[in-house]
Amino acid sequence: MRKSTLFTAALTGLLATAAHAQDGGYWRDAPSPERSNVHYAWADVLRVDPVYDVVQEQYPQQRCYQQQVVERSGGSTAGTLLGAIVGGALGHQVGQGRGNTAATIGGAVIGGVVGNHASGGERVVDQTRCEQVGDRVSEHRRIAGYNVEYRYHGDIYVSRLNYDPGDRLRIRVAITPAD
Repeated sequence: MRKSTLFTAALTGLLATAAHAQDGGYWRDAPSPERSNVHYAWADVLRVDPVYDVVQEQYPQQRCYQQQVVERSGGSTAGTLLGAIVGGALGHQVGQGRGNTAATIGGAVIGGVVGNHASGGERVVDQTRCEQVGDRVSEHRRIAGYNVEYRYHGDIYVSRLNYDPGDRLRIRVAITPAD
């Protein structure tokens, strides 16, 4: 066979296969979405009823109040040093011998603490204190969906949708044989 004859035969076979596929020969055995018995249409909406859910939300509650508090300010360095010097001098006069050194050190420490405390101040201030006293529960209704009644070719149907379709509803119509 010649090359041109082979080419013509192959082309004729390919065209015959394509024509057979277009005619539906291959679709009879395995239906595809394009050839299934499905189409889209519009139905008239007769009624739309919202469907409600009750939702509970909890909010923490606090109770706040004013409370008076004594606030201490720390003593100054000068007050601490002055107290330590005075305490050390008094402790030195009390002790004798080895006890004199211990009394001087003890007097200086105690004097420093007393001097620090004496140089610091106290004041009363109001502070806001809050405490959790429980939860407030709030209930409210929210739309969970819509019961939609619609007419298609004289028959009435009801479906639950998550949106309000308005006056017309696009529907998918699928035709299958009854067994």
